[in-house]
Amino acid sequence: MSGNTVKGATTTPVSRMAALGRAELTLLGRSKSTLVAAVLVPLALPFSLASVVDDMEVEDVGLTTGLVLLPAAIGFSLLFGVYSALAAIYTARREELVLKRLRTGELRDAEILGASALPVLATGLVQSLVLVIGSTALLDIPLPEAPHLAALGLLLGLVMCAALGAVTAAVTRTVESAQVTTMPMVLISMIGSGVTVPLEFLPDKAASVCELLPLSPVITLIRGGWTGDLSAYEALGALATALAWTVLAVFAVGRWFRWEPRR
Repeated sequence: MSGNTVKGATTTPVSRMAALGRAELTLLGRSKSTLVAAVLVPLALPFSLASVVDDMEVEDVGLTTGLVLLPAAIGFSLLFGVYSALAAIYTARREELVLKRLRTGELRDAEILGASALPVLATGLVQSLVLVIGSTALLDIPLPEAPHLAALGLLLGLVMCAALGAVTAAVTRTVESAQVTTMPMVLISMIGSGVTVPLEFLPDKAASVCELLPLSPVITLIRGGWTGDLSAYEALGALATALAWTVLAVFAVGRWFRWEPRR
């Protein structure tokens, strides 16, 4: 039989993922700690950087305070609202045997992981759009010169951070320990990916290395989308780096993701 049926009705990957996505959305709404990490933290952190950015003299590298804070805010949203949140969610669902039970049904592995991520990804997308609107109004940021680059950077960031969240969950034993296992990615990205300090302020050799970090091409594309000064070569380089990390993360998930509780 080519199709899966439930009570006489044919199901599709889309319908199965939508059903699981709705269930995950309900669970997300009940988890106050996850909501705080996914929604409030990314919104609050960029404001704490405002005074620091004001002292950086960003005008010397062709930027403004707004053009530093907006990509930083989106970067925080990706790190805390998507990556860290999903690492904790996947770990929790695995340890609660939810993932194991789902695998006995019609859902395929990719559908389970994708549907589980849908509410968080939707939250991250909406949050980023709110940040764009708020920053444009409050920080006097002009309209993006190359909006397609900013949109591409955001979408790549969402997919990549979701995949990296699943990779991190594979080495995370408990939901509590997810705060520890996600910390290296968060700290490295905050320091070296241009989130808190633009790469233009780093020495050339250090900047060249930092450009290869997972979140760096995302920030580069988003910021370049607003400034419009990203060359085709630089844009393609950032795109290639982001795609490479995404493919590598997806491969790692397929190879090492754990469906059984870690005892």
